[in-house]
Amino acid sequence: MSHDVIMPALGMAQETGLIVAWLKAPGDAVKTGDPLMEVETDKATMEVEAQADGYLTGIRAQAGENVPVGEVVAQISESQEETAQAPAPPPEADAEAPPAPEGATEIPEGAQIIMPALGMAQDTGHLTAWHKAPGDAVSAEDILLEVETDKSAVEVPAGQSGYIAALLAEPGEDVPVGNVIAVISTQKPDAPLMRGATAAPAPKPKAASPSPAPDAPAKAREPASATSTQPSPQGRILASPKMRHQAKLEGLDLARLVEAGVPQPYHMADLEQLRSLADPAPRAAATHPQAAALHLSAELPADGLRDFLSWIETETGAPPEIPAVLAGLAAGALGPDGASGSVVAVERFGHSRRFARPALHPLGHAPETDDAPTLILRDLRGTALTGLHLGADDAPVLSLTGRSSLTLTLEAGRAQMTPAAALDLITGFAARLEMPLRHLL
Repeated sequence: MSHDVIMPALGMAQETGLIVAWLKAPGDAVKTGDPLMEVETDKATMEVEAQADGYLTGIRAQAGENVPVGEVVAQISESQEETAQAPAPPPEADAEAPPAPEGATEIPEGAQIIMPALGMAQDTGHLTAWHKAPGDAVSAEDILLEVETDKSAVEVPAGQSGYIAALLAEPGEDVPVGNVIAVISTQKPDAPLMRGATAAPAPKPKAASPSPAPDAPAKAREPASATSTQPSPQGRILASPKMRHQAKLEGLDLARLVEAGVPQPYHMADLEQLRSLADPAPRAAATHPQAAALHLSAELPADGLRDFLSWIETETGAPPEIPAVLAGLAAGALGPDGASGSVVAVERFGHSRRFARPALHPLGHAPETDDAPTLILRDLRGTALTGLHLGADDAPVLSLTGRSSLTLTLEAGRAQMTPAAALDLITGFAARLEMPLRHLL
């Protein structure tokens, strides 16, 4: 069974990616995590990794070609039988413009925002919630929407500054990667559009009922904007990743908000009401030590890690196993006691690899394991994300974001580590990323 390699979206406004170079030749054996190609956009240049084991076959695009986001550029097959380059697919007829919302005749002009690919094996993204309403002013760094895949859930920035001229997908929808989901215009639109609606101004709050029943619980909030929805047809409850995680952490059931008629999607502002609706047992779980999470961040230049990886390739003659190298650097920051029995999970492009006791093996050569991780490292370099605040997970989480400079974020529950241990971990890992050669001394 073959695995399609697609052109990923490295930014919300990206329509194509330039293949700078193929790092593997047709017929080469590849392993999950091996760099396959270098892709360049107007924002960044990064290596794209293999998401399956096998042989590189059926290359459809050459170095120097601009390829539309979501298009298949090669395959990873179980055998070398189809090593010849596949012919480029015949040109298709011009793609139809995204469907106009009911009552609208055309889509406004402006920068088209697409559903990004958060992983190489991703075909669609589940739109959890919009953070902006039609007509709102937005900057490139503002969070525009929340997207959930089968691997992760992230907040995605707009990538463009201007005004929301159209929202062309609804919360609860599964949208194919590369499809236009919004339009951002330079001028404030006279009649911003939203799928299923024509007038985008947010509805005014309804007047309070003149004489509510004494025993009736007060409704915590009215729908904040046209983005509030009812439950999706599939029965999925729409909630932000942070709200979903915190509810799970406290043992709270989001279905109670649905039963109470609170409009979706749910955000942290709904947490208190969810707590008030919970039974005594779940409410007691809110006092769990992990609920009071540690959140630390550090800034550092990217040159040290980039030069170190290049040095490894020069010395060994082969591209380094980046996840294994990062696992070793992170495990080294745990200290002798923590590193001796550590399992470090490295998540990159939606794929996770677990390394057993990386600090006790040569850097980049730790064996893989299926054991539960004691530390999770999310390598999100090269994406549009500038930072995360998702709360504690089953193990402490280190997140690495940024391009020219790096942001390192540590999130952990107080039951997982003390504040002193958290400080030691993040400062030690940041020092190793800034000057990796320290790790070898």
